[in-house]
Amino acid sequence: MSENPSAPAAAPADGTSSAPAGTIRLTVAQALVRFLAAQHSERDGVRQRLIPGTFGIFGHGNVAGVGQALLQNAVDPAPAEAGAPAEAQMPYYQARNEQNMVHTAVAYARTKNRLQAMACTASIGPGSTNMVTGAALATIDRIPVLILPSDVFANRAVDPVLQQLEDERAMDVTVNDAFRPVSRYFDRIWRPEQLIPSLLAAMRVLTDPAETGAVTICLPQDVQAEAHDWPVELFAERTWHVGRPVPEPAALDRALEVIRGAQRPVVIAGGGAIYSEASEALAAFTDATGIPVLDTQAGKGALSADHPLCIGGIGATGNDAANTLAAEADVVIGVGTRYTDFTTASHTAFRNPDVRFVNLNVKAFDAAKHAATMLVADAREGLAALQAGLSGWQAPAAHGERARQLRADWEQLVEPCFQPHDQELPAQPEIFGALNELMGDTDIVINAAGSMPGDLQALWKARSPQQYHLEYGYSCMGYELPASLGAKMAAPESEVVAIIGDGTFQMAPQEIATIVAERFKVILVILQNHGWSSIGSLSESHGSQRFGTKYRMRDESSGMLDGDKLPFDIPANIRSYGLEVQEVSDTESFREAYRRAEQSEEATAIVVNTSLYGPNPPGIGWWDVPVSAVSRLESTQQARTQYEQDLVPQRHYL
Repeated sequence: MSENPSAPAAAPADGTSSAPAGTIRLTVAQALVRFLAAQHSERDGVRQRLIPGTFGIFGHGNVAGVGQALLQNAVDPAPAEAGAPAEAQMPYYQARNEQNMVHTAVAYARTKNRLQAMACTASIGPGSTNMVTGAALATIDRIPVLILPSDVFANRAVDPVLQQLEDERAMDVTVNDAFRPVSRYFDRIWRPEQLIPSLLAAMRVLTDPAETGAVTICLPQDVQAEAHDWPVELFAERTWHVGRPVPEPAALDRALEVIRGAQRPVVIAGGGAIYSEASEALAAFTDATGIPVLDTQAGKGALSADHPLCIGGIGATGNDAANTLAAEADVVIGVGTRYTDFTTASHTAFRNPDVRFVNLNVKAFDAAKHAATMLVADAREGLAALQAGLSGWQAPAAHGERARQLRADWEQLVEPCFQPHDQELPAQPEIFGALNELMGDTDIVINAAGSMPGDLQALWKARSPQQYHLEYGYSCMGYELPASLGAKMAAPESEVVAIIGDGTFQMAPQEIATIVAERFKVILVILQNHGWSSIGSLSESHGSQRFGTKYRMRDESSGMLDGDKLPFDIPANIRSYGLEVQEVSDTESFREAYRRAEQSEEATAIVVNTSLYGPNPPGIGWWDVPVSAVSRLESTQQARTQYEQDLVPQRHYL
């Protein structure tokens, strides 16, 4: 640790003391805010603010530092001085939970195709470590967010400070070191002058499509308030250009050679195809080559569902048509995908023993996966180059015909999922089918975890790149509700619908207050089934009998959580925030409730009572969840036998 032994410089509190020529005297926090407000990003000639706002929750670690700087920016921004332009405004948004505000920021950046990123500030200790989960989500999903956790005293005059974790091994370790493994860039500002190179490095990472993710700059609370003479150049407007790397010619030739030899090729469209705005290029490539397109959770909508060769979701939660094509494929062209566990069905999806991969990705780390022929480039530029190089070549016509027939067969197979079943309450696929019909092409549906992503990837027909907003890289329960706020801030003209299970709702409802306070109109659809549907189904199929997955009172006689349903009133809970709530128990009533919500100018919640037990769409995808090798329970023994059979096709793709 590099300490700052100097005491704060004596200067008038109003900051009017003369500073050396070419400098401006500000606190570290004031300099940080002024710098961030002057940053811009640019791609394809379109320029916008890079950091358009800051989410924050204040405590003793940041209220007098970053909090003061945000206040001063709001009520008395600095005029043009010493050659620097006037200070631009940095809008502040009050959050209710630190993890939630990072989720909100991530959803905003994702909706903006990673060309803008929000900042998040929190107090020392638990306020800051609450943001670690959000930072992990951002980095895993390759989404930019600027994390500003408060930290201990750099001068150690107070040691330990309130909420400090003492480490006997070293005095430069704090709880904020937990951000290191989940951040693409991490720094701690022990001295004011360290802020300058750190900020420049942070902006580089936020705007690098290959390296982006959570960027964390820890701010010791005494340093936040310390004054320093900053070079005027720091506050000049800067534009960070987001490039479109083009394929290296030799790498392109290698990729073309592999594709030309294919008889049953498929494209897998991942999130990178959407963030690079490559939808038109993907459609043109598919039209020219006749190669069917399968999509991941992050890539759904990259090719419109209306396209005849858009086959739909692949993998553990994919549909049978896509998974059949993947199993037969001799060449897999990955476009902007990182091949997650669910995309590869735990390495069982691609069953052709001679399958080869061509990976088009802006990040070499992802392009190299599965021993692929690597094409490191922007997705849009790479697809255009592949199309040009394949001029005159097409996949066999019979392959395209088979793909279209498999899609038609699948759609016929799952049509009953959207119809009423012989049970008291609707299954969630019924609600999803109605919602898919009701929402516009540029509206946004948001979900993250549980059984819903499985149903949605298999069934949802995304008609635009922004319509399907699923967070499944980290599959983080609690993302959905705050994400609806972030998406609405980024796309105010779209209807934004967050689909939330009752389990997820209980984990993170706090940002309803922020939605109400900021007057953003979103639609919250809460499916109430009194349990964890996804984990319950997984538990049952893996021999654990849905243990601990229902919301029940503890039964006095059995000692188990299998008594009466918990008397938790979700509609009343939501109404306590000041939100209008509609409660329904059938699909037609849901349609009517949605139309009313759509007509409203304010945020609305629709609570839908649904069946805990499905039915859900069929599927041939698999997910590797190990089953106990030994057990006295017959249900577990049977599940283990099935598990060992399912392991047979699993392999490394070499």
